[in-house]
Amino acid sequence: MSVTPLHDPQTRGFVLLPRLFDATETAALGEAAETVLARVTERALHGRAEVTVWPDGHRLERVDGATLHWEPDTEAPVVRSLSPVTQLSAVLDALWTEPRLTAPVRRLLGHDRLGPFTSKLNFKRAGVGSAFPWHQDFPYWYCCAGPAARDVVTAMIYLDEVTVANGALSLVPGSHRAGPAPRDRAEPTGLLVDTARTGVNGAVTVEAPAGSVLVFPGLIVHRSAPNSSGTDRRSLLLCFQPAGRPTLAELPYRPERLADLP
Repeated sequence: MSVTPLHDPQTRGFVLLPRLFDATETAALGEAAETVLARVTERALHGRAEVTVWPDGHRLERVDGATLHWEPDTEAPVVRSLSPVTQLSAVLDALWTEPRLTAPVRRLLGHDRLGPFTSKLNFKRAGVGSAFPWHQDFPYWYCCAGPAARDVVTAMIYLDEVTVANGALSLVPGSHRAGPAPRDRAEPTGLLVDTARTGVNGAVTVEAPAGSVLVFPGLIVHRSAPNSSGTDRRSLLLCFQPAGRPTLAELPYRPERLADLP
């Protein structure tokens, strides 16, 4: 498997690994994801959660060490994302040492010894899954981990077939090489990319079958469209970092660090 390291000036900054997991394995991961979601959601709906409302109005609830992010504009409660998640399922937790994931991540990151940074389930349900605007993962992570956030790489496992219609991810090739992108100062969270000052015209939309894996760094500019289809677009994200560093859950969020970024 050929993977160009991030420090190579020619790299696009991401790599797609089609059908890395077969249909049986992917179905098992999907079942584990839904089991975790059902358990956490049941507790949240019975008032056993710590509620936070972000400046953009999005509602988050902390349950069993994981944060539920609700879809903002649906009549019935629908979960947009859940993180971290691997600690809630032995099936999901085993992926941290899965060689098919760790080998390409090592090459892309340029570190031999890997550890977990965080994990996440994005659900993007049929017909209601909302868009993720242009952003980098880095600014949020920087507010927690500081400069070490540069050394985080995400392996995104597609639990369903991903198409343009159900909200496939779009990435700007090579955008990670420019470092932190200018942020939209008018946006309430201060975390989104200012597209008036950041080129996104060369973006590539990645469609792939279920079981495929997309690997990319936190500095790459990306977004996803809403799910306008009749099928879910679920994905499991494992964010790796060099071994021995604290996980995201162990680090406080310090919004004042945004002042360090453009």
